[in-house]
Amino acid sequence: MSNLNEPSILDYLKYKLGMIKELDLPDELDAPSELFEEDVLSADEGVGQIAPREAVRETVIAPESQPEEAPEPVDEIERLPFPWVSLLALFLALLGQRALEPPHDGTPPVGGILLYLAAIAVLVFAYLKEEWRLPSRPKREIQSDPLAIPLYKGMLAAIAGLLAIAAFLTFAGNQFSLLNVFPWLLSIFLFWVVFWRFDLSLKGSLKRIGDFFQKTEWNLTISRWGLLVLLVVGVVLFYRFSQTLSVPAEPFSDHAEKILDVYDVSQGQYHIFFPRNTGREAIQMYWTLLIAKVFGTGLSFLSLKLGTALLGLLTLPYMYALGKEIANRRVGLIAFFLMGISYWHNVISRVGLRFPLYPLFVAPTLFYLLRGIRRQNRNDFILAGLFLGLGLHGYSPFRIVPVVVLAAFGIYLLHAHSQRERKQSLMYFVLLVLFSLLVFLPLGRYALEHPDNFSFRAFSRVGTLNGESLGIFADNVVDGLTMLNYDNGGIWVHSVPGRPALGVVSGALFLLGVALVILRYARERHWEDLFLLLAVPLLQLPSTLSIAFPNENPALNRAGGAAVVVFLFAALAFDGLLTSLRSRAKRFPISAWLVTGFLVLLALAQNYDLVFNKYAEEFRLGAWNSSEMGQVISEFRETYGQTDTVWIVPYMHWVDTRLPGVWAGIPNRDFGLYADQLATTLAYEGPKLFMFRENDDEALSELTDLYPDGQLSRYVSRVPHHDFLIYRVP
Repeated sequence: MSNLNEPSILDYLKYKLGMIKELDLPDELDAPSELFEEDVLSADEGVGQIAPREAVRETVIAPESQPEEAPEPVDEIERLPFPWVSLLALFLALLGQRALEPPHDGTPPVGGILLYLAAIAVLVFAYLKEEWRLPSRPKREIQSDPLAIPLYKGMLAAIAGLLAIAAFLTFAGNQFSLLNVFPWLLSIFLFWVVFWRFDLSLKGSLKRIGDFFQKTEWNLTISRWGLLVLLVVGVVLFYRFSQTLSVPAEPFSDHAEKILDVYDVSQGQYHIFFPRNTGREAIQMYWTLLIAKVFGTGLSFLSLKLGTALLGLLTLPYMYALGKEIANRRVGLIAFFLMGISYWHNVISRVGLRFPLYPLFVAPTLFYLLRGIRRQNRNDFILAGLFLGLGLHGYSPFRIVPVVVLAAFGIYLLHAHSQRERKQSLMYFVLLVLFSLLVFLPLGRYALEHPDNFSFRAFSRVGTLNGESLGIFADNVVDGLTMLNYDNGGIWVHSVPGRPALGVVSGALFLLGVALVILRYARERHWEDLFLLLAVPLLQLPSTLSIAFPNENPALNRAGGAAVVVFLFAALAFDGLLTSLRSRAKRFPISAWLVTGFLVLLALAQNYDLVFNKYAEEFRLGAWNSSEMGQVISEFRETYGQTDTVWIVPYMHWVDTRLPGVWAGIPNRDFGLYADQLATTLAYEGPKLFMFRENDDEALSELTDLYPDGQLSRYVSRVPHHDFLIYRVP
C-alpha cells in the first residue's frame, strides 16, 4: 500500500514552481511510517481518540508563551542599530494617509500617492534588513483523523437525517413553529454528537471547571497584561456605547420597516424570511425583540440601535482570537483595539440596521476555519460550519462567505504538503458544508419556495452581465479597494461621505501590513498569507457587484465583512514595528512607548471626532426630524387623550409618516394621509391636528378650505431647514 505521506507528482510540480518551500520526503530512519498512525479506541471508549502509547502531533507552544524573538546575547542586541528605517517608513505612510484625507476634488492627491510609494520602498529596505518583520505563526499540529464512525453513531446519523428531512418539509409556509424548530434543532444536535471528537482534553476541562467551583476561596491575580486588556476593553466600551441615544439622532424608512417586522414577531408571526421591503433575514428581528424585553426599551429606535451596537461588540472577541491564531495575543489585542475604536465598524454597528451581522459571523467563521486547518481539528470545522450557516440568517452580503470559504480551501490544497493533508482537509470540508446546510435549512426551504423574493436584492444590484457590465465591475473593484484609504462613498446613512474608511493610523498600518504580508509570501509561500490578501476583495464583492447601481459602491455596510481582515493587516504591521523597537532600541527603551502612545492617541482622537462629531452631524442633517413630530403627537394625546385625529400629510423626499408614531409609542400605525384625501377627516369629531411640510401649498390650501377656523403655526426645529407646519382644528 502506498504511503499517504509520499509526495505526489502535483507536490513536485508545486515545489518546482515555488508554491511550497520543501517536500515531505519519506525517510525510513528519521520519519517512521507510524508517524501518522494511531490506535482507534473501541466504540465504548470513543471514536477517533488517539491511544496514549505515542504522541502523533507536534507540540504547539501557545502564542502568548512564545518568545517574540530568539534570545540573543546582550552585547549583540545592543549592537543592533536603532530601527530608523522602519520609523521612516511609518512616518512617510502616515504623511501619505494624511494627504488622502478630505477635502479633495475627487482625484487622489499625487503627493499622497508618492509618499506612500516612498513608504513602501523604505519598508522593503527595512524588511530586507530584518528591521521590520511580521510575527511568527503558531506551529502546525499534525494529526491523523480517520473519521471512523461506530454502528450506533451511524444509526444516530440516520435518525438525524430523517429529522432534518421532516423539518425541511414542515418549514413550508415561511413560519417557525414548534413542529419544525424542534426536529431541526434536534437533527443538528444529533449530527454534532455523531461527528464531534469528545477527547480527553474535554474531560480535563470539565474536571478543572468542577475543581474551580468546589474551592472555598479563590485568589485573584492581575498581571500587567490583564490590566492592559481591561484598559483596552474599557476604552472600546466607551466608544461603542457613548451617546447611543443621540448618535445617530433620527431613524429613517428602513428603521420603520424593521420596527414593523419586530412588531409582527411580537404578535406571533414567526417568519423565517421577512418579505417586507424586498425581504430581510430573520436574526435582527428576533434579537431586537429580545433587547426590547430585556432592557425595557420597547419597539423603538433605541432598541434597534442598542441591539446592533451589542452585535458589533460581540465581533471583537473573535478579532482577538483571529489575531492570536495568525500570530500572537498582542496582535489579537491590537486588532481588537483598532477595530473597537474604528469609525468604520462603530458607525455600521450603531445605526440600528443589520449591517454588523456581516462582520459578526465572518470573524468566527474565519477563526475556526484557519485554526481548523492549522490544527487539522475536526471540531473547528464543525464550528466553522455552524457559524457559516448561522451567518446566512443575518445580513444578505454574508452570502458571499461560502465563496470565501471555498477559496480558502482551494488555496490551502494548492499549498498542502502531502496527499494525507489534502484528503483529510476534503473530508473536513464536507463536514463544514453539512453543518452549514443544516443551520441554513429553514432559509433554504424559503429560497426554494420563493426564489425571486430570496434573491431579489442581490440580483437587482448585479443587473445584466455583458461587456459593459464587466467594465463597471472592474471600476467598482478599484473603488472598493481605494475606499479603505481614500473615499468610502457618499452614503450619509452609514458613513462620512468622501473620506476614507480607515483613519490616518489604521490606514497607514493597513497598507504597510499588506506590503509586509506580500513580502513574506514571496519568501515563505505560506497559503494563509495569500488567502488573507485575496479575502479583502472577496469580502467586498457584495458592494463591488453593485453593477446596476454603481453609485451604491463603495458602501461600508456591504463591504463590512472585509473590515475583519483589514484590521488584522494593520495589527500585524503594528506588532512587527513594536517588536523591532523593543529588540533594537536598548539604548532608547522608551521609544516603543512613545511610538505606541503617539499612534494610539492619534487614532483615539480622530475616530472620536469622526463618529461623534462629523458622522453625527451628517446624519442629523440628512435624516428628517420624526422625533419632534412624535413629540407633537404625544403632547396632543396628553391633552385630549387620543391620537385618532392626528395626521401627517406625506410629501416626496420628506419624513416617513410611520416614524413619528414610533416615537409616540405607537409602532403599528402610519399617520400619513395624502392631501387629496384630507376631506375624509370631516367624518371625525373633536379636535384635530395636521402636520405637513412647509412648502406643501396643496395641503395648506386644502386644509384652509375644509377648516377655515383652523390655526396655522410653524414648528421651529433644532435642526436647520427641518421646520414643519402644524394646522390645528379646535
